[in-house]
Amino acid sequence: MGKSRTKRFKRPQFSPTGSCQAEAAAVANGTGEEDDGPAAELLEKLQHPSPEVRECACAGLARLVQQRPALPGLARRDAVRRLGPLLLDPSLAVRETAAGALRNLSACGGFEVCDDMVAKDIMTPLVALLRECSAGLDSNDLSPQERKDQDRDSVENVANEAVNVLWNICECSSRAVSIFNKEGCLEIVLKYLHRFSTSVDLAVSVAYCLQTVTEDNPELLKSFGDSSLHVLESALLCPVTSMEYILLKTLVAGTIWNLKDIIPSKSQAEIINAILKVLSEVLEVNAAEMVIQMKEAETQRLKTTAETEETLEKANGRDLVEDDEMEEIPRKRKVRRKTFISDLLPSTDKELRETMALLTAQQTALEIIVNMCWSEDPSDDEWEELSSSDESEAFMENVFNECSGQLLSPLCLSHEIHTALTNCLIPKKVFEKTAFPDSVAVDICSRNPAWKPLIRKMNTIQCRALVCLQSLVSLLDMEHLGGAPALQALAQHLSQLLFSQSDFAKHADFLEAISSALRALLQTMASKNIPQCMTPEQLMTLCKAAIQSSNIGVRVNVVSILGIIGSVLAKEHDVLETLKAIGCFLLEVATKDPSLVVAGEALDALFDVFADGEEAEKASVQIKLLSTLKEFQPVFKMKIRKEGRSKYSPDQLCVLDNVRMNLRRFVAYQETVEKRLTS
Repeated sequence: MGKSRTKRFKRPQFSPTGSCQAEAAAVANGTGEEDDGPAAELLEKLQHPSPEVRECACAGLARLVQQRPALPGLARRDAVRRLGPLLLDPSLAVRETAAGALRNLSACGGFEVCDDMVAKDIMTPLVALLRECSAGLDSNDLSPQERKDQDRDSVENVANEAVNVLWNICECSSRAVSIFNKEGCLEIVLKYLHRFSTSVDLAVSVAYCLQTVTEDNPELLKSFGDSSLHVLESALLCPVTSMEYILLKTLVAGTIWNLKDIIPSKSQAEIINAILKVLSEVLEVNAAEMVIQMKEAETQRLKTTAETEETLEKANGRDLVEDDEMEEIPRKRKVRRKTFISDLLPSTDKELRETMALLTAQQTALEIIVNMCWSEDPSDDEWEELSSSDESEAFMENVFNECSGQLLSPLCLSHEIHTALTNCLIPKKVFEKTAFPDSVAVDICSRNPAWKPLIRKMNTIQCRALVCLQSLVSLLDMEHLGGAPALQALAQHLSQLLFSQSDFAKHADFLEAISSALRALLQTMASKNIPQCMTPEQLMTLCKAAIQSSNIGVRVNVVSILGIIGSVLAKEHDVLETLKAIGCFLLEVATKDPSLVVAGEALDALFDVFADGEEAEKASVQIKLLSTLKEFQPVFKMKIRKEGRSKYSPDQLCVLDNVRMNLRRFVAYQETVEKRLTS
């Protein structure tokens, strides 16, 4: 139910608009030392009799909480208790900015801040606000003309901010999830979701929230009746009129997957097919083409505006004036020169939002596919920790279980999932997403500051696709992946991706993703006796660069890859020097890596490489494998005893203890090998 995550998505945050924007920006520009001053002043203004002053104070706090040094001061001054009552302020504008401030606080403050918000009873006014917004929207559900009513739009905006606060807090606090269950929040947010045809932004926020609260929450699942499921089904099958609807359908697909335990077995295959059909359609859209079209649309608007202005110049002749002359000659016709064309251009925000929505949907789709292939280990909520920075590095930071370096705990794929994955061509579409982002699209985005975040999003999708590929390779039958030729081509593709960047070791998120995929693929190929694709030179280049990474998952992966390829080479001829290089490298890692998990993986790799084979036996003697391991054996045992309980989980200690016992047996085996070769 409750989540124990250590990393979170970087959330879209509330940005003040209107008359309060300047004041909010002025507060945000303050230095860390001055944070306590503005905080005190803004918090005092929350009690001002004027709603405009209260609104501006909330807007200022919304900007201020985004500065981490300001958070302790706001906590000391009890900002949550002061903002809470304003969620029910008579002014809708104050409600919206107060909810926006709490949204930013919950997004920027992390787990401790969210827990503190729940402890200070923010859920009481928040739930009351959600109920009032629901009632307000219901009462205004009238004609299209009344749809344009400003109050109604304001109620939707308030509801959207409130749902985002609810989502953030529930993701961090099991107590908040319990309150969500107890207070019947499901019914409220489903009413919001039901409005997806007219309020897609609100529906998307609700879908994010539902995907969070339905995960590992059996108590809530009991509340889903036929009417609730019907709302989700309607949203899943809604027509796509914009990329926001693609994102909505993807999030709803993830929510329905979380509800799989309450779906009758006779409907399982149908539901799984429906989910994967949506995900397949999402992955099929070419985001790079959207970026290029976005640029073409802007270029066309620029050309049209220039032509229009040229026509106006000719028509107005001497009446044309500069902007700075306008106040002096108020009766003159005000026409801007070409230097102001950018001011006349229609906003490209819509295209940018559309593209970002698509990329987010594709990222989410890949994450859902991984969740369909694997179950979470209770000690490792990696998939929760998804990201982060816009999101790559934090996702990759903990994605591998340090016991074994594997991603999550494998499930046996059900027949329904296996069939749906292959029928919807999911492996093919995931493979396509592993390529580097289109260079033309990247170049376009790099030239426009507003579009630069799209580059990072595209890189994140590549990393997600690589992790997703690892899951599919590990679980699908070789035939469903295209057989041996397809696996060899895939291995070649991954090698080209890896070595196409001379500085690949600097990109930790990419390196962890691709090394995990490569590890799974090489293991599958080795088990099927399919020839490997990496040369010894490439292999050692990868290992020497990656072993310097601070990321434990990367180090575990590369020593595992070395063990897989080394064990295959040990069965061949004329590989003595290569085996010696592999052995020396693994010995170095096993005896010197600061992490016992990596050291244990390196020892396991040594056991695999030197377990059998004439040349492996010769290599082991020449690199003094036996004497080194005998010397290291008591050190390894002592480290497990000394560091075990303080640094490693019970599962990790169990794996390390197995490695310790295997080390003893391997040393005994090597003693017989050395006696035989030296006698």
